[in-house]
Amino acid sequence: MKNVYGIKGNIIYTKIFGKYEVVSNGIIVIENERVKGVYNDLPLKYKNIDIKDYGDKLIIPGFIDLHLHAPQFPNMGLGLDKELMPWLNKYTFPEEAKYENLQYAEDVYKKLIKKIWSVGTTRCCIFNTIHKESTKLLLDLFNKSGLGAYIGKVNMDRESPDILIEDTNKSISETIELIKEYKDKYKLVKPIITPRFVPTCSFELLKSLGEIAGKYDIPVQSHLCENSGEIELVKKLHPECRNYTEVYDKANLLKENKTIMAHCVLVNEEEIDLLRDKKVFIAHCPTSNLNLSSGIAPIRRLIERKVNVGLASDISGGHTLSIPEVITSSAQVSNLKWLNSNKVEEKLTTAELFYLATKGGGKFFGKVGSFEEDYEFDALVIDDSDLLIENNLSIEERLQKFLYIGNSNNIILRYVSGNLINEPIL
Repeated sequence: MKNVYGIKGNIIYTKIFGKYEVVSNGIIVIENERVKGVYNDLPLKYKNIDIKDYGDKLIIPGFIDLHLHAPQFPNMGLGLDKELMPWLNKYTFPEEAKYENLQYAEDVYKKLIKKIWSVGTTRCCIFNTIHKESTKLLLDLFNKSGLGAYIGKVNMDRESPDILIEDTNKSISETIELIKEYKDKYKLVKPIITPRFVPTCSFELLKSLGEIAGKYDIPVQSHLCENSGEIELVKKLHPECRNYTEVYDKANLLKENKTIMAHCVLVNEEEIDLLRDKKVFIAHCPTSNLNLSSGIAPIRRLIERKVNVGLASDISGGHTLSIPEVITSSAQVSNLKWLNSNKVEEKLTTAELFYLATKGGGKFFGKVGSFEEDYEFDALVIDDSDLLIENNLSIEERLQKFLYIGNSNNIILRYVSGNLINEPIL
């Protein structure tokens, strides 16, 4: 059969939040880059297809990183004893100013993309800088890698260092230029509207970006309620709004199923209702929230209120690009949340967090993050043999062990949209 093949191994994924689907020694059939089914025994019509047999290895969906900052890659591990606003001024803004230099940008981006590939992230959502040309460069390099991404030129026209403050009209026109050039250029790499956050964007700019997002049907990403100092600044800048989230809503930047808000550590009940009603995705960034003393996001409460949630590395507030490490941090902060609630707010289980790291975030990209029928085939093949001191573990236990103590060396193959993606040569 043309463009039809099978992948055989120990398959584990999630269809619904918190429940594993496990097929031991099973076969995933892929046709034209999409999953046709998962089987123990192949249907007759597939009896003659080529099957790649990975033996006892694990086959899982690729990881989704809903929020990271490409230009902050060189700063990973720096300034993490500071809070958000001092950290931005001391480390982040000076580093981001360098990306007008395309050679510097290219050197960083090539290293970043290889690292993203190595840790098993198959799709991600990325903030770049204000610089149009380096944003184009990042879009082009990501397309060459074979990985999937939304990549945004950052917009900021106030409350920033002079070297990073844009002219409002120029910020708008360059955003439109990028969108027109790239919205249909690549299959897996697309532009995304990216106001940094309310403090650095005038309402005129935010409103214009909302209009652009609507006109060209482009998704949106920004930050929300990460830190108490940030929230106080938003109150000062926008006393006419009841809360931080309302500023984005008034600018028409909360697009149904097409907006990501990172952090949401300190959202109130009214904001949670608005995020749910607008079907906004929350990028949960536990490593960053811990490092910058922002707090513990109310993830269980958000999920119970039917808000979409995925996981994110948020480098370089986060100190790792590894989504398995983000899963373990998510579990640990959830344990603390449970203890601090007098054991009322339930802890997040490994199965629940695995869902958030795959299908939960993958929904932002469409049918991504699961092995259900008609989903794009994004997958990792995991050789966990060096982790198995005991040989009688279940597939669920083997997955948990990989998530907690495995590393990129255990990932031997990566598929994105049905294609085997080797280490990028950029």
